[in-house]
Amino acid sequence: MSAVGRLHEPLHRLLGTRTANALGKLELETVDDLLRHYPRRYADPGHPTDIGSLQLGEHVSVLAHVEQATVRGFAGGGGARLEAVVTDDRHRLVLTFFAKHAGALRYHEQRLKPGASGVFSGTVGEFKGRRQLTHPDYLMVGAEVDDDESALYEASRPIPIYPATASMQTWKIQRCVRTVLDTLTEDDVPDPVPAEVRARERLVSRLDALRLVHRPASSADHAQGRRRLRFEEAFVLQAALAQRRARAEAQDATARPPRTGGLRERFDAALPFTLTQGQVAVGEDLTQDLARPRPMQRLLQGEVGSGKTVVALRAMLQVVDAGGQAALLAPTEVLAAQHARTLRAMLGPLAEGGLLGGDADGTRVALLTGSLGAAARKEALLQAASGEAGIVVGTHALLGEHVQFADLGLVVVDEQHRFGVEQRDALRAKGRTAPHLLVMTATPIPRTVAMTVFGDLEVSTLTQVPAGRSGIQTVVVPAGNPRWMERTWQRVREEVDAGHRAYVVCPRIHPDEPARPAPGTPRAPAAAPADAEVDDADLLAPDDGDRPPLRAVLEVAEELRATPALARLEIEVLHGQLTPADKDAAMGRFAAGAAQVLVSTTVVEVGVDVPEATVMVVFDADRFGLSQLHQLRGRVGRGSAPGLCLLVSTAPPGSPAAARVEALAETTDGFRLAQLDLELRAEGDVLGAAQSGRTSGLRLLRVVKDADLIEDARRESAAVVAADPDLTGHPALAAAIAATLDPDQEEFLDRA
Repeated sequence: MSAVGRLHEPLHRLLGTRTANALGKLELETVDDLLRHYPRRYADPGHPTDIGSLQLGEHVSVLAHVEQATVRGFAGGGGARLEAVVTDDRHRLVLTFFAKHAGALRYHEQRLKPGASGVFSGTVGEFKGRRQLTHPDYLMVGAEVDDDESALYEASRPIPIYPATASMQTWKIQRCVRTVLDTLTEDDVPDPVPAEVRARERLVSRLDALRLVHRPASSADHAQGRRRLRFEEAFVLQAALAQRRARAEAQDATARPPRTGGLRERFDAALPFTLTQGQVAVGEDLTQDLARPRPMQRLLQGEVGSGKTVVALRAMLQVVDAGGQAALLAPTEVLAAQHARTLRAMLGPLAEGGLLGGDADGTRVALLTGSLGAAARKEALLQAASGEAGIVVGTHALLGEHVQFADLGLVVVDEQHRFGVEQRDALRAKGRTAPHLLVMTATPIPRTVAMTVFGDLEVSTLTQVPAGRSGIQTVVVPAGNPRWMERTWQRVREEVDAGHRAYVVCPRIHPDEPARPAPGTPRAPAAAPADAEVDDADLLAPDDGDRPPLRAVLEVAEELRATPALARLEIEVLHGQLTPADKDAAMGRFAAGAAQVLVSTTVVEVGVDVPEATVMVVFDADRFGLSQLHQLRGRVGRGSAPGLCLLVSTAPPGSPAAARVEALAETTDGFRLAQLDLELRAEGDVLGAAQSGRTSGLRLLRVVKDADLIEDARRESAAVVAADPDLTGHPALAAAIAATLDPDQEEFLDRA
């Protein structure tokens, strides 16, 4: 059988149908699947598991030693039970076995001798105030080895603890892995990391790494093996990104140099404010990129309120001056409509080319969304196809087959993490030559994430906030304190009476709506049309019996209408289940001041710009991620008046959730908060959220802890791809990229 064939060999051929079916419940179908099912942790025979940390209902594998074991009969001869107590030297756990008679329990009694150690697996229950495992599976350490010397050796080794199920315990997985590993040679396990790279980085072969991880003789062994496998994950990913960069750089694009006296110069001259140093510097980078006959590939990230829109608009005008068009792709209709209004307002007469009162040399800004009526849609399509609209703003509707451009020269993707590669490339395919690409994110991205997820793009960063803004004060409000809540609505009223406006953000729409699962929990994809807008509250934990239910837009709006402090105020609602026309109308009324309070879900998280909004109240703030809270907070204080963000929290004092909210109150530095958010979250939320339940190649890599390793992998992979762009001389690496990032999975690269 070929080398590739050995790794793809079905497990039932090696392990039998029954065992393979049990492993299949863990989504382990092939030899490669099993070898990539790495131990979750390692138990040290000299250091038992902390029994005090076990949670009720949790399926666990516990390393402990037996303190006592007793067989007792039931009164009346109705059976017998064995009760064993195991301990970590501080806490105790009861193991209970039942049988029809005492003799049936002798097997367990003989093995569970006081002082013996073992791994005990089962679901944690409770009886009479004591934690217990009922009929647990177990493996006594050293008991499965024939001779004393081998038993002593096995008992001293770290014990791999695998993610397991009730039908496939951790030690059964360990035996399966051992069986498979014993059949493999170096020729059976292709290594995607070239030998010269391994030598420079002092890495063992892939097969040796798998042996060290699955069968370590010491903690140093599994540390060495895991480092090698983490490097491999980073190396394969960075090689894929290097190939993408190389493919993009090999494409032809139309150069779009700046034009003296053009729209961009006239726009700059009419600006009522001075660009920040950061905006000027990033603008120069974009000017040079657009002037080259190779497609620009750039990510623009910026602190909340740093002026990304102005930078992007100046780039779009440069392309229009050069005879091309720019398309701005936004994730929601609310945001697309907001962008269209903002661009038209910023351009003034320059956006009214051909209209009465418009600039004779101006252009047009068209809006194309899925909810447009037939006449408006036809007009927008005609303006795009004829070139009359130099700037076309839209949602996924821009990707439709009937959408054509006269000469698409620049694609701007806002909130890049909401789109995948296929959507981005579908829009770029509408250009005569490869359009330039600018992707934007309002969520500050730590360097390691940018390097890992957006490694095919040049990164520009805006950190300065334009002059004239007064900053934002953030205060944590205990939800259970009536006086604080009363003062919250008094502050909202004071701001409104001063001519300002207020947001109130809730994580749910309806009060009876179930909470979203915590990030990383598999979910079935929603059956929604491609252009549908959803509310995207990024909650960190589901509801439970110890926490009040999450607040909902519809119930909070009714409560506020009955709140004396807010009497006679117009309170509007906005959420993703409204029709597009109703959303636009609600946002329009709030922006115009016809409604002073907007109760909304997180659809206002990004892009929404109402300078008169100065106060925001966020319900259940302790249930959101830091980055999302920072984005929400950025919707206020965008004018000359200072902003106020009131975070209503139900988190118990001293809890991690309370500490997270307090961290937000202490700083407005988005990059610091993004780094902290990344450290607090599960890594899969950053790198694996777009997998839709499929398996990515990233199992061990941690972008916070492994920054130096990622840097090394990036450097080494870039050199390999530069010397061999198609990787014809590195078939194992090419195969690893294809297996890890097949066309259906590749879009995970563009979601952070």
